[in-house]
Amino acid sequence: MGRLFGTDGVRGVANADLTAELALGLSVAAAHVLAEAGTFAGHRPKAVVGRDPRASGEFLEAAVVAGLASAGVDVLRVGVLPTPAVAHLTGALGADLGVMLSASHNAMPDNGIKFFARGGHKLADELEDRIESVYEEHRTGAPWDRPTGAGVGRVGTYEEGGEQYLAHLLQVLPNRLDGLRIVLDEAHGAASHVSPEVFRRAGAEVVTIGAEPDGLNINDGCGSTHLGLLKAAVLEHGADLGIAHDGDADRCLAVDHTGAEVDGDQILAVLALGMRERGVLREDTVVATVMSNLGFKLALEREGLRLLQTAVGDRYVLEEMKEHGFALGGEQSGHVIVLDHATTGDGTLTGLLLAARVAETGRRLADLAAVMERLPQVLINVPDVDKARVTTSADLAAAVSDAERVLGTTGRVLLRPSGTEPLVRVMVEAADIDQARSVAGRLADAVKSALG
Repeated sequence: MGRLFGTDGVRGVANADLTAELALGLSVAAAHVLAEAGTFAGHRPKAVVGRDPRASGEFLEAAVVAGLASAGVDVLRVGVLPTPAVAHLTGALGADLGVMLSASHNAMPDNGIKFFARGGHKLADELEDRIESVYEEHRTGAPWDRPTGAGVGRVGTYEEGGEQYLAHLLQVLPNRLDGLRIVLDEAHGAASHVSPEVFRRAGAEVVTIGAEPDGLNINDGCGSTHLGLLKAAVLEHGADLGIAHDGDADRCLAVDHTGAEVDGDQILAVLALGMRERGVLREDTVVATVMSNLGFKLALEREGLRLLQTAVGDRYVLEEMKEHGFALGGEQSGHVIVLDHATTGDGTLTGLLLAARVAETGRRLADLAAVMERLPQVLINVPDVDKARVTTSADLAAAVSDAERVLGTTGRVLLRPSGTEPLVRVMVEAADIDQARSVAGRLADAVKSALG
């Protein structure tokens, strides 16, 4: 079988790829790996389990809870809460592991399982590999070591989880949001209740859209992947800004008062300058991925800040931050990690901090975001090629060198094999959009010729 874990947990079409049997088996395996296989040395393991509002989350939650309890883990069900809330509660409650059932920004038929280790941290590759290995070993015949009697796990509901998470967010907010009118698009997702509530408590006048989840409408034409409704609502209500989350609210994109989009790179730039002013941007460094716009890097350099870039995926950003103690990192897509206050990307926290910067400075978000100019960026997916040879093809290396010579210091080229499909992504940035398109088109042809 192929590797179950992708860049963000195990994900697939619920009840087709991601079945109740798979969810139960993975949960037992995770219990054995993350919770020390039951009650070793008198320790009674504990897990926090949450989900987004997808209909399939109901049966998958039941399977996960059954698997954990059957392995001797006590389970606290926290219900529908954002992914970062489950991560926070895993740490705050001293749990041995956390489980979030969500497919994030994916369409409703999909679902996913995300595991957190002690402290609420995402799993390193080696832990995921161990869970897969244990799962596969027992799936093919080796019996589980099952507790009986008083050794089985107990299942309870932790109704205070949402309020505890809200209190945490308000505690870390640097200043109130009084006087701001903010539109929130909750993507009919996991933050539909907690996000509007915390913005109101912080002092903002709140208008909500996409905040009526019914189990079937998550991410449906709304949220961070569909900003049209948010842009229209900001203009209709004369709001100062708009904030969009995805289905599990681990990401945040924004819209300024004119309806213009403010992406993750711009949000990071705004937050970085504010954190530097407060003396909490350690080593004046921001961590982002290689997909960040070149304009972001140039803006940070102009402001005397340093950018470190990682492979694509917020987990790699987080690993770099934890290893070196950096305070701020994220992705262009809106995953923003403020490590002093969260162990993972937190869209609600990001939105609060962005709005707090607007309130603190008295400046429009459009003005704050203008610290960086997004260079034109063209992305072409080239399918049906041997993506494994991207780094070894001499012909392709020569084509990349030619492209870089044409672009000079005002552009950038990135070739990246897809992690899930047989294709190569060609990304070109340039000061001029026509030049970016021309160079990207030639590189895409070179990829087809060299790797087809």
